[in-house]
Amino acid sequence: MITKRLLVCLLAGALLGVVCIIGAQLRSGFEKEAVYLFAFWYNRLVIGLAIGLAPGSPDLGKVLVRGAVIGIVVSFAFFVSTGLEDIVGLLVGIVYGIIIEWAGYKFGGSKPVKV
Repeated sequence: MITKRLLVCLLAGALLGVVCIIGAQLRSGFEKEAVYLFAFWYNRLVIGLAIGLAPGSPDLGKVLVRGAVIGIVVSFAFFVSTGLEDIVGLLVGIVYGIIIEWAGYKFGGSKPVKV
């Protein structure tokens, strides 16, 4: 079932993925390949998916911690694929998990939506 929360979290993940692409390009001097950048964006989208599928909660503190945990767990897969070289990408995953979880908390909900 698709919920507003899931859609908000996917959108937030997709948008933050674009921010990651820009950041990765700036940090690398615009030397990253397209497949690397796509994988980075996709990783952020997966964070949004994982958070969006988790149930909403009235406790903001708990969901923000959950967002941080999901962010680092999902980002760790990308970190390993870089040969453990992109520590910034790993750490930003924690921050993005928190941001995505906050967006889901603030603008989401648990009611189904028609697609």
